[in-house]
Amino acid sequence: MLLLRDVRKSDLPRLRALARVLNSVNLPADERALSGIIDRSVRSFSGRIADPLRRSYVFVLEDPRRHRVLGTSMVIAQHGTRASPCTFLDVTERESYSSTVDRHFRHQVLSIGFHFDGPTEIGGLVVDPLSRGGADLPGKQLSLVRFLFLAMFPDRFRETVLAELMPPLDRDGKSRFWESFGRRFTGLDYQDADKRSRQGKEFIQQLFPAGEFYATLLPPRVQRALGKVGPATEGARRMLARIGFRYVNRIDPFDGGPHYEARLADVTLVRDHRRLVVAEEALVPGRKDPEVLAGVVRRSGPDRFRAVRTRARVNGRSVRLPAEARRLLGVTQGDAIDLVPFT
Repeated sequence: MLLLRDVRKSDLPRLRALARVLNSVNLPADERALSGIIDRSVRSFSGRIADPLRRSYVFVLEDPRRHRVLGTSMVIAQHGTRASPCTFLDVTERESYSSTVDRHFRHQVLSIGFHFDGPTEIGGLVVDPLSRGGADLPGKQLSLVRFLFLAMFPDRFRETVLAELMPPLDRDGKSRFWESFGRRFTGLDYQDADKRSRQGKEFIQQLFPAGEFYATLLPPRVQRALGKVGPATEGARRMLARIGFRYVNRIDPFDGGPHYEARLADVTLVRDHRRLVVAEEALVPGRKDPEVLAGVVRRSGPDRFRAVRTRARVNGRSVRLPAEARRLLGVTQGDAIDLVPFT
């Protein structure tokens, strides 16, 4: 059984290695930036950041027997403020027709937009390549734990949840969309623009076209990829769609990846969340009880948050858990515990 918990400062070396797999704004392969992200998460979980909307939470998945971190994910309470807006490109359609030449066209049109009072964002999902595809389903655990936490503390987050998904990229990690669009307006390569955006996106506001841009002017293969996800992200897209997320006809201005959104209250996992108490008896192997993610928040100890994927048997307001789950969570009879389906 694996343990999901909040990140510790001592996890920095392992997260730095994981960041090299993705190297995104949320999980940069830069030790100083990554250290700042971990520090902010530690202060968020401990409540030392007073405004809940300024918090961000980083989760790790650990093999407790080997003390090895297998992956990470995160929740940003609010993505998009007046100081650092959430930037996107709206994708709309325009029709034109000429009776003189009898020509009719439908064009995709891009226009820049900003959220200054933005949504909650889920992101930073990275799994150790050697751990992918195993029976423990590490990627699914890291993805769903974010919704368990959102369900436990809905008052800390925005009404809308955003997921920015990765599009198809070239083998060298470059974005065809950026090379055809963003680079022409900024003069920056993809990696440099991505790095600069971690400090601020003022250059996007000032240099990108303020009006509409016809995607027809882009190469055909770039047009076809707008709003699409890469092969490695298709599983995440299907999972998000299954629990209530939808493509909102917006794309990332750097790589053209799609924005998926849902109302927090409409996410199926949040709707199915239950807060129960631990029963006296542990659950013994036998009957095939349903799987859940079970989570607790602790006031003291090295971890403020812990969760596990486990079988559970609910009886009224109490729940029986296997002994190993109880041990990893650090719970005993009568303790409060939160559950969402592992589905």
